[in-house]
Amino acid sequence: MGIVQNVQEHGFEGLDHNIFTAPLERLITWSRSRSSWPATFGLACCAIEMMATGGSHYDLARLGMEVFRASPRQADVMIVAGRVSQKMAPVLRQIYDQMMEPKWVISMGVCASSGGMFNNYAIVQGVDQVVPVDVYAPGCPPGPETLLHAIETLRYNIETGELLRRRESTGAGANISIEQRDGQGAPQVVELVRKP
Repeated sequence: MGIVQNVQEHGFEGLDHNIFTAPLERLITWSRSRSSWPATFGLACCAIEMMATGGSHYDLARLGMEVFRASPRQADVMIVAGRVSQKMAPVLRQIYDQMMEPKWVISMGVCASSGGMFNNYAIVQGVDQVVPVDVYAPGCPPGPETLLHAIETLRYNIETGELLRRRESTGAGANISIEQRDGQGAPQVVELVRKP
């Protein structure tokens, strides 16, 4: 009776690790990492790149993410693509609160991550002020390759259990920053030399 009550109160964490429960926990984290259903939150130009990532060329179906959910109650990954206005922040938080547990957030682009070039009162200067962010995908806008890298990073950290450990210890997102993978780099400064 004690084991059943522990599981009811604490979920799988209520079980002592033994020969049966350790493989069960690995199986659960493995299946979580390979069946993430994103709730899209496309707000600006980054949403175009997110839609391109969902196309047949990049084949998100191989990652278990081919189903972009319209209902937050059926999603466990939120991809915030674009700048978040002060008016949209409460809506974003409401959708996040309605998502099923455990849930993850990818901040796509510099506007979502830090406000980008919109340093004014109307734009939230970082979506981490509204929801806990697990992975930051850089770029303006980040291409599909960078978003795929962010998704793979998220999948790996879900499978290892690192994200849940970080969330339990800090109460916030994992705050993992990745590098840009789509060939877009920082703009090069070119000096023009005038010949006399």
